[in-house]
Amino acid sequence: MSASKIPYLELNPEIEEAIKHDRATGRQNPYAFNDENVTRRENNPHDRATLTRTAFARDIEKIINIPAYNRYADKTQVFSFVENDDICRRGLHVQLVSRIARGIGELLGLNLKLIEAIALGHDLGHTPFGHAGERYLSENYEQRTGLCFRHNVHSVRVMDQLYRRNISLQTLDGALCHNGEFAQKVLYLGDCSSFDMLDENVKRCTEDSKEIKKLRPSTLEGCVVRVCDMIAYIGKDRLDAIDVGVIDSLSIFDSDYIGRTNAQIISNMTVDIVNNSYGCDRISMSEEAFQDIVKAKKQNYEKIYFKEGTVSEFENIVQEMFSEMYERLLSDLLAGDESSPVFRHHVDGLVAKSTSVKRDEYLAEEPNRIIVDYISSMTDSYFIALYHHLFPQSEKRLFKREYCDDLK
Repeated sequence: MSASKIPYLELNPEIEEAIKHDRATGRQNPYAFNDENVTRRENNPHDRATLTRTAFARDIEKIINIPAYNRYADKTQVFSFVENDDICRRGLHVQLVSRIARGIGELLGLNLKLIEAIALGHDLGHTPFGHAGERYLSENYEQRTGLCFRHNVHSVRVMDQLYRRNISLQTLDGALCHNGEFAQKVLYLGDCSSFDMLDENVKRCTEDSKEIKKLRPSTLEGCVVRVCDMIAYIGKDRLDAIDVGVIDSLSIFDSDYIGRTNAQIISNMTVDIVNNSYGCDRISMSEEAFQDIVKAKKQNYEKIYFKEGTVSEFENIVQEMFSEMYERLLSDLLAGDESSPVFRHHVDGLVAKSTSVKRDEYLAEEPNRIIVDYISSMTDSYFIALYHHLFPQSEKRLFKREYCDDLK
């Protein structure tokens, strides 16, 4: 079917009436996560839920006050080397995920505060330069330790270890299992019911990246965030690609069911998921929606990501810069060079802002782990500035397409 003729989907009338009845009678979804079952590592009195600060409202406030949250604003979503305030950075992406997921969650009667906490925290572990940066950092880490770096796993470390804010198991599990790169027609619940199980999942995914594909969120709220991570970027990346000139229009995309515009993709996927998930203990989409969203992702890769890429023509340069910076910072750390930014900016900054991480304790960790913590925390701009501080004689230069280039 021509994408221009694809209609906006509507809720199944019976499901729509059931949702209205639920709201009128106050009926609760039995599969929604109950605040009373929240699990934290520490039973701190000041973390207990109150009427004014519910269990997952506390998680939301903890997350947005983690210093790493500020850095979302200058971390690449897709386009690294374009100065354009209209294109999506990771800070906007997590808000879009939150908004779409809360829309679906409200219709399904799920825990909206838990959805928001997972959505806002799910990318805290992301590197500069998006997925390309993640790949380069993991290459360097794996060469030296045999371990891999994945941003979803690191998001848990940021919230749970580097900034010990006593965030709930449910929020951490949702962040760990959020990876929107793996499209699935049905998301069944996982069984992560303790911090011991969470820690084991983190360990397995660090030792073998293939284990990430086996992860399943242990709440329906986590399942909704996971599918909405994908919904949020497919259409928005297309709009950004038009803004930066990678593509001319949306007419190059095909669709049989969900549409090709950002608005229609969000609306139709929301309706389809609710129609197929209401009253169920899993999150599902129809076969038509699943096949079409898989096709939409494939088209994005072919027409946007492979064409422009996260770092476009600078890919080899950025990869070399990652390797050089990693080696230099690791050498400084092993030499105990207190004048190095790995100490002055990272270690001392983390200890000061974390309030719960002790300097000697942190420096006793495996050195490569510390370097991975540092580089992954960087924004795009900070990475570039630090590289030129460390290597002032380097001829490697990364040039952004500036605001007024088209006026010259």
